[in-house]
Amino acid sequence: MSKLTKRDAQLHRQACELVDSDRPLTEDEKNIVLDHWHEASTAANSLEGAFFTPRGLARDMSVELVGMNATRILDVGAGTGRLAFECRRLFAHRWNGEPRRELVCVERNPDYVRVGRKVLPEATWICADLLDLPTMQLGTFDAAIGNPPFGTVARTGNAPGYRGRRFEYHAIATAALVARYGVFLIPQTSAPFRSSGQAGLTWAADDEYARFHAATGLELQPGCGWDTSYYADDWRGVSPHVEIVTSDLSDLVATADQLSLV
Repeated sequence: MSKLTKRDAQLHRQACELVDSDRPLTEDEKNIVLDHWHEASTAANSLEGAFFTPRGLARDMSVELVGMNATRILDVGAGTGRLAFECRRLFAHRWNGEPRRELVCVERNPDYVRVGRKVLPEATWICADLLDLPTMQLGTFDAAIGNPPFGTVARTGNAPGYRGRRFEYHAIATAALVARYGVFLIPQTSAPFRSSGQAGLTWAADDEYARFHAATGLELQPGCGWDTSYYADDWRGVSPHVEIVTSDLSDLVATADQLSLV
């Protein structure tokens, strides 16, 4: 763990001990694991360049699903499950009698999945590439949520319609094959607008977004107006400029062959 500070390494070891324990974790212990199990804890993981969503930012993303009666939720590129964890709707279930949410987490890194299964055992965890979603026979979801890999990263295929270089677009269009609504965290430069870190909302779609929209029919919209720059210091090792985008995934323009996979 050479890239971790002494303090980070100590907290990571504490998180590992909780993950390795043979008992269920308390809510506080689950948050310790999610906050301090470090994605760069091994050489293999550090090479992936994964960066887990800060707690407050994940909570803001989960608010985008409030009031839409989303009871079946898919977390794409789930990491250790922070986004799904914030979507559990514990208090609504306990106090308002609302149904429990069914959570499905898809993550390709087995180390992350092992941690996720400990902190979120009630979710269905699938260790697989998110681009393989259409072949998993998971049924349909009310919503998909995700902080997928950003930019030009190695991938095993393409999303329906889109063939460009931005992996975040591939993740969104693939999720659209199984979900009717989406909330995603993407680089600010990939969003067709700018709102975080500035006084107001401006629209700034670039050519790559135009190609994505033309190929898929999907539009990325601002959500509740969260300023993600508020959490700039809460990331580990980076401070990315990001935006929360929402999308009506039912607008996906897909061929009959693509839809038949769902």
